[in-house]
Amino acid sequence: MNSNPNARNVLAVLLLASLSLAGTARGQSAGFSGSWTLLPEKSAGIELYDTLSLKTSAAADSVTIGQTWGKGDIALRTEMKLVADGRQNTVPVTSRVWPSNVFMAVSMDKSSPETVAARWSANGRRLDLDCHYTVLVSQGRTGIESKDSYEVSEYGDEMTLTMEHPLRSGPPYRYVFKRAGTKEAWMMHLGDHWDVAGKLDENAFLISLQGLANATGPRLYFLFPDNYDYRDATAIYDFYRKLDYTFTELHGVDQALKTFGNYARGYIVWDKKARISLDVAFTVAGLEKGIVVSEDQVPLVQKFGLRQIADFRGKFEGKTDLQVFRWAYDTYGARCSRDTIVWMGGETGTRMLPAIADYGITQGAFVTDLCTDPKKDPAEYALAKEILGKQNRFSMVVGWHSYGKDRERNYVTLTSSFADRVEGLNTFPNFSFTTKTPTSPGFKFVNNHHVVPGKAYTPGKKVYLTCIQTDGLGLGAWVRPGRGEIPYAWEVTINWLWMCPTVLEYYYSSATPNDFFIGALSGPGYMYPKAIPPKLLPRIVAMADEMDRKLDLNVFETMDYSQGATVVGNTELPDYVMDAYYQNMPDAIGFANGYAPAFTFDNRGGRPFISFDYYLPEDRPEADCARDLEELARINAKRPYFLLIHVREWSDIARVKAILDRLGPDFEDVPLDVFMKLAGTQPTFQNRSLGR
Repeated sequence: MNSNPNARNVLAVLLLASLSLAGTARGQSAGFSGSWTLLPEKSAGIELYDTLSLKTSAAADSVTIGQTWGKGDIALRTEMKLVADGRQNTVPVTSRVWPSNVFMAVSMDKSSPETVAARWSANGRRLDLDCHYTVLVSQGRTGIESKDSYEVSEYGDEMTLTMEHPLRSGPPYRYVFKRAGTKEAWMMHLGDHWDVAGKLDENAFLISLQGLANATGPRLYFLFPDNYDYRDATAIYDFYRKLDYTFTELHGVDQALKTFGNYARGYIVWDKKARISLDVAFTVAGLEKGIVVSEDQVPLVQKFGLRQIADFRGKFEGKTDLQVFRWAYDTYGARCSRDTIVWMGGETGTRMLPAIADYGITQGAFVTDLCTDPKKDPAEYALAKEILGKQNRFSMVVGWHSYGKDRERNYVTLTSSFADRVEGLNTFPNFSFTTKTPTSPGFKFVNNHHVVPGKAYTPGKKVYLTCIQTDGLGLGAWVRPGRGEIPYAWEVTINWLWMCPTVLEYYYSSATPNDFFIGALSGPGYMYPKAIPPKLLPRIVAMADEMDRKLDLNVFETMDYSQGATVVGNTELPDYVMDAYYQNMPDAIGFANGYAPAFTFDNRGGRPFISFDYYLPEDRPEADCARDLEELARINAKRPYFLLIHVREWSDIARVKAILDRLGPDFEDVPLDVFMKLAGTQPTFQNRSLGR
């Protein structure tokens, strides 16, 4: 759990930098040597050959450059061995083909050698070539000059070839390459198959195979159906391609097994008549490195020579979930991870969306969906409590509660009581892939701050409002219409800093100036502060603060449903909880609190702790929402009035903007950090808490 891909990335960057410096000292780039694969999306088009690869090497006094245009029978291979001190090198011409553009009537003259003068740049990362050669054209023989350069990127992960022909107008030919054998993966489209009696077995098979394939590196990525809960998997896939990842598409279970079957030691048979058997099968898959299969899929895996590890057909017939999980934990629990456990909840009955199972398999995690409501099912609750009690402190609980067994507040209350951190999506896709990819070399998380340091912020006699999207990134409206048109705040799942940093890089890189990120939710993960043992709360908040600093976040959000939901429960915070945040997040300029409206407020040193005054659902008519906001402003008659809005994740920003556009000129929509500064300067809310 403590493995940090960013740390590994930093070490790699430092190593490359040291190599580059060493290369500069001797007049050439140490990162120059290697085999290089073309990145077509970053390169000029290549007629007929379609692709180009390079093989380069640099010694103390010479350099060798090999080019291969195309593949197979039509491939054209050339090689130059040069002394790179500015002198003229003579290079034989071995083919008449002029590969820059084979559809132009230009033929290399094989009877005349090419002359090339090569020089290293001052920083040692670029090799410049002055090339002169003879060609045959319609009007006879003529000389051509080409100024070529081969430049290695700052971190040694890319090579750019530029070919400038003085007789050609417009930009030069430009080809970008990555190091061969790096950032290569496979992708596959998953079907909309989540019915237990239907074709769920196909998706379960593939997700378990993904967990095995990605256990030691990012190899297999899935694109999910358009109607899938997590909306951004395709956008993140496109972002990976921008980061030089290349993907080979797989078609069908057979091809996937042929490609990755060597990562499996065997198979586990689950029973379609006993939904719960799939949870147990996923647990065993992680421990024994097996693929989960239904009875119908057994012939396929046997054809590939895989052995049977376990067979749960008929084993759980007539047994309760409690009996099955009791047996499973007694049988396998001692071998399972103490840092990660998977709650395979969400939908119940005939459906299951087990996208998070791949990550559970990589971690060797126990998979369950036990009830966490002590009143509804005391026996299942007791077992859930027993299992969580054996996990390490601050461990990860990945997945979601079962909608048919309990409520979100039961689930997070129980996990928080052990200081465990919820990463709350059973539907989270490709987690085994994204946990294995560090951020780009040199990437730094930079938020879109609007507060100017040292500037005084004085509110006017108006209603200041600002919007925060609920439920974090991915489930929300990031790829929906309207983003960037108004100031908007987004809840960042801060554990992604070490769990899937490239995913966060995608959001930070695609943010507009109006997109502002805040830390969530209550801790380093989804937690309820009142349920956390008080002696551990300062440590929990300090852990979150450390992540906030690395993610450039200066507003943090809290929420507590451990004593019931907003309307019928007590969601307010005692002073000792606010003390923990104020004391252990010294650089936070403010705190947002609640989910639906809440009533905890404070202001210390100009740093407000301010609760949501309005929850904006996705299905309420726009006119009614605007009337709600106007009524709130009349009820809160003092000016300024600070109105913090929580927007349900299924509302896109275009809808929110349409609502705000209905409001009068006394309303002003401002960025969240400016809102916090204004509210801290002249708070008109009354401090309110549960006291000591």
